[in-house]
Amino acid sequence: MTSWQERKPVGDAHEQRVATALRQHGWTVQLCGQGTYPPTIQRALTRTRSALRQFPDLIAARGSDLITIDAKDRMPSTHSDRYAISTATLNAGLLLTAAHAPTPLYYVFGDMKVLTPAEVLHYAQHAFRHHSGAYHLVRTDRAHPFDQVFGRATARAA
Repeated sequence: MTSWQERKPVGDAHEQRVATALRQHGWTVQLCGQGTYPPTIQRALTRTRSALRQFPDLIAARGSDLITIDAKDRMPSTHSDRYAISTATLNAGLLLTAAHAPTPLYYVFGDMKVLTPAEVLHYAQHAFRHHSGAYHLVRTDRAHPFDQVFGRATARAA
């Protein structure tokens, strides 16, 4: 498994891609979650099993709609026809969804496809399970296109 220091630049770049895409779709976007905390808090979070470690990366609004996003990209060496979502991430996502209903949480993957925690849980029950049990594996063809979930991109000024 790669270290957090190796995964962070990949994750940061993907968060920016997702934030930019949401803005192009008319959403106002704000970074939130672990990446926005001071280093001391980030280090403390690495030593806990708290669901705060899995807090969404982005919060966005468009009109009266409010959503949260957990941007999930993978390291270049891990491309397959399945998304791997850690059990800890999924459990935290289900808790967050329940605690903050009706505000949805969406996982946006590196290919800009989208699933909710409930969908991951459902599809993973009918799929191959990672041998360690630490990950839920979901076929990529189960995910929704970005535009289908967040609307079409608005015309850009020339």
